Amino acid sequence: MSGLRRLNPPGLAPATGFSHAVAVTGSRLVFLAGQTALDADGRVVGATLPEQFAIALGNLLAALDAAGGTPGTLARATVYTTDVAAYRGHAPELGRIWRRLAGRDYPAMAVIGVVRLWDDTALVEIDGIAVLP
Repeated sequence: MSGLRRLNPPGLAPATGFSHAVAVTGSRLVFLAGQTALDADGRVVGATLPEQFAIALGNLLAALDAAGGTPGTLARATVYTTDVAAYRGHAPELGRIWRRLAGRDYPAMAVIGVVRLWDDTALVEIDGIAVLP
């Protein structure tokens, strides 16, 4: 039996859009490569950070689905962005996108500012780890 238990201790700041810790049991780990807003032809699409975030998250979830997972099996996700200030400014919209595509069972998460991503027009990249039964 696998399971993910999301832990948000009362002594820490409220977890909004992430979980402070995720305890997992399961038999299979799935490591998800970083996904950007690449379309099926390998072109970065989306002019804004929220547009690219939605596509990158959709790509991550498609890879997870191919491995037999669901958004609820994500234990860890890391978001890399070329503009942390813009990410923070769009946080409410990004949260709505996350909830629409992945639901409210948030993985342990981090947002990391980077100078650039592999594709120089990419604004955001998301990778993750899932635990499947």
